[in-house]
Amino acid sequence: MKISVITATYNNEATVKDTISSVASQTYDNIEHIIIDGKSSDNTLSIIKKNTGKISKIISESDNGIYDALNKGIQNASGEIIGFLHADDLYADNTVIEKVADLFAETNTDSIYGDLLYVSKENVDKIIRYWKAGEYTFSKLKKGWMPPHPTFFVKKEIYDRYGLFDTSFTISADYDIILRFLGKEKISIAYLPEVMIKMRIGGESNKNIKNILRKMKEDVRALRKNKLGGIHTVFMKNIIKIPQLFKK
Repeated sequence: MKISVITATYNNEATVKDTISSVASQTYDNIEHIIIDGKSSDNTLSIIKKNTGKISKIISESDNGIYDALNKGIQNASGEIIGFLHADDLYADNTVIEKVADLFAETNTDSIYGDLLYVSKENVDKIIRYWKAGEYTFSKLKKGWMPPHPTFFVKKEIYDRYGLFDTSFTISADYDIILRFLGKEKISIAYLPEVMIKMRIGGESNKNIKNILRKMKEDVRALRKNKLGGIHTVFMKNIIKIPQLFKK
């Protein structure tokens, strides 16, 4: 079973080497690492080319944002399973992909997800927030629950059947695709109950109040588009994050 890991980069010279090394150190051998670079203006591309690891394909060209880049990655992937590792992120350990492959083989599910740690930019061992996802149910999805998208591995045939990221969303296309796959199309899903990803804090959606409000507005649009809720669901989606700040 080949697993394609897609990394979108744009001016990530400070962190991209760690991301590449995290993929390269995985114990699972059949990995296709695809990097889609948005024509970085810093040293990102030269760092990528010096640290090829398990990289199978590098595409560097202008794009229309991260979701456009991820769509290019999916379209260029040859693996049966698609996962994403963003250029600020790391796998929690070197057996994550092996465990993902084992769970897909054991369950024959359409998708898999797990837990995620938000960590300090400067020290990835310092935990800021622990996103323990818990078991999926459709009723939880309708109340604002979602799996951590960076941990979401999906069969490529699901993207082929139900579509790619909707690039009309600038900040919530990941939420939209989760609602579409799990809520609208009701694909099967399995939970890997352990931390899969370490994500450095400082993502685009939480950068400032303007972006937080824009994300909430897009979340409402995604919910209404997929007929799964509205503004009350977004309120609950944010409320259920609060306990994550106190779990270490």
